Amino acid sequence: MRLRIPAIGVDAAGLIPLGLNADHQLAAPARFEDVGWYAAGPVPGDPGPAVIAAHVDSRSGPAPFFRLRDLRDGDEVFVARSDGSQVRFVVDAVQRYPKDAFPTGAVYGPAPGSALRLITCGGSFDAAKRSYRDNIVVYASTRWG
Repeated sequence: MRLRIPAIGVDAAGLIPLGLNADHQLAAPARFEDVGWYAAGPVPGDPGPAVIAAHVDSRSGPAPFFRLRDLRDGDEVFVARSDGSQVRFVVDAVQRYPKDAFPTGAVYGPAPGSALRLITCGGSFDAAKRSYRDNIVVYASTRWG
């Protein structure tokens, strides 16, 4: 699969499958340059919310979702599927949530039609935990016409 987000310059080929970590949360890609999709959920373009995640940055600089927070309502997201088809999603909303208040139901719960959730870290950086305090979630859906 391939993910393209023209508004923020993302063009990532070869999305890797992601699973859950020991805390039953979505595991981040092992390499900072990778983009992954939650393999136990829907494939982008199938009914329900497909989830794609990537890092915001690393010690060496920006990662694929560095500008995810800059997306706006109406921006386009394209996912090329392994069957050769391409699905066009349109951003509905961009939200920031504290990690301890992550909206699991809104992200992974039922959604009408085909939906897409893009996730990365955001907010301020907690140096002691070596982690960002928040998550950025982009909600997108297929729109026709």
